[in-house]
Amino acid sequence: MKPPILIAILATVMTGTMIVMLSSHWLLIWIGFEMNMLAIIPILMKKFNPRAMEASTKYFLTQATASMLLMMGVTINLLYSGQWMISKVSNPAASTMMTIALTMKLGLSPFHFWVPEVTQGISLSSGMILLTWQKIAPMSVLYQISPSINTDLMTLVALASVLIGGWGGLNQTQLRKIMAYSSIAHMGWMAAIIIYNPTMMFLNLSLYILMTLSTFMLFMLSASTTTLSLSHTWNKIPLIASTILTLMLSLGGLPPLSGFIPKWMIIQELTKNDMIVVPTLMAITALLNLYFYMRLTYSTALTMFPSANNMKMKWQFEHTKKMTLLPPLIIISTMLLPIMPMMSILD
Repeated sequence: MKPPILIAILATVMTGTMIVMLSSHWLLIWIGFEMNMLAIIPILMKKFNPRAMEASTKYFLTQATASMLLMMGVTINLLYSGQWMISKVSNPAASTMMTIALTMKLGLSPFHFWVPEVTQGISLSSGMILLTWQKIAPMSVLYQISPSINTDLMTLVALASVLIGGWGGLNQTQLRKIMAYSSIAHMGWMAAIIIYNPTMMFLNLSLYILMTLSTFMLFMLSASTTTLSLSHTWNKIPLIASTILTLMLSLGGLPPLSGFIPKWMIIQELTKNDMIVVPTLMAITALLNLYFYMRLTYSTALTMFPSANNMKMKWQFEHTKKMTLLPPLIIISTMLLPIMPMMSILD
């Protein structure tokens, strides 16, 4: 794709998301979603092959269905309340329909089936955009309608997403599918807290986006799409192997790293709201995620082939991709825990 065209398409994607985030009128929000969806499809089909075409079609059909459901919910709400304002969601049926439409857009369970398939069919850079930027718009709408969301429905969706996000990734060797299931699980954590503390959901979303960006950039730098190709990185760029180890543990939510912050705060907030069973189940199912992150860590940084590379010729090409933002992203994705008390004061 030629740079001017790519810039124009990316600008449309960003504009669509911005319109959704800044609007308080349902029609403008819907238009923003449509702009975003239609502009992202050429990005998904950047490497034009049957797999990418199939993935783009699946994405389009799912998102179009979700948009239709959202518009139906908005129309029902309009009939009952007589206004287009996002803050006035008074009808329970309309609220439920909007919630279902937005969970479908995010890829939360039980509407998660498209996420691994679409992510696997597209390139790493397109997958990075799909699993980071594309989550912002639906989450901002959920944030705005959070007072009217059905608590039981959202808790059920959150629990199912965390469970499926952990379970689905267990048997995977493809890195893009692993990241897709990781995304489903993280979205589940955000869905669990959105009713009780929407601001905390945005903290979780920000950290998730930073960690996912860093992980995808490392995969792109080493040109790895499977666990096997990732396990060769120690021979070429040893530093990447140790960085992936740290990032995976952060994604799993282990204490000294940034990924621990959202899990800790969400469990704390849920227990404050007299919920004991839900955070306990979520913490247990998060171990499934930790298991497949540990598998990646093990194959990348903790195992080595019997002999070093003694060949005169280089058996891997030099990487030409410049990942300028990678060092600051890695630092933020792993070392934010010490400033957590200050962040909690601001909250």
